Amino acid sequence: MTKTIIYPGTFDPITNGHIDIIERSLLLFDEVIVAVATKSTKNPKFTCDTRISLIKEVFAHNKHVHVKQFSGLLTTFAQQLNVYVLLRGLRAVSDFEYEFQLANMNRKLCPKIETIFLPATNNYTYISASMVKEIADLGGDISDLVPKTVEIALRKTNC
Repeated sequence: MTKTIIYPGTFDPITNGHIDIIERSLLLFDEVIVAVATKSTKNPKFTCDTRISLIKEVFAHNKHVHVKQFSGLLTTFAQQLNVYVLLRGLRAVSDFEYEFQLANMNRKLCPKIETIFLPATNNYTYISASMVKEIADLGGDISDLVPKTVEIALRKTNC
């Protein structure tokens, strides 16, 4: 039986921190479904199709990472896939309260759902997609925060 986990988010854009969480989760699970939310209150810079394309490009070498989009409730999406384990990354203790609340609400909506938290590797704790976008918008160096393809895409949106 294949052990699969869903890693949901907006991934606007995918960062080296996200990539680290995905790669480390493959030490525990056979497959990771990166679930890209189509609806977001975060006002994404990239379209959902672009975000999916960037993630697929980053993981083109890895047949154990799958990218899918979803809209609506994450629990409904998980039930449709028959996958009941969710992955969430934690950068700091401050992230835990919100993520814990989400995990409990997801379990309320679907009692089969479990959430696994992976703490960020020390050298990625300061990276957030919103900070990466802001640094890129202001012309700063993001080369060690995101893959090259993402850096290029961000630079193109700032022309």
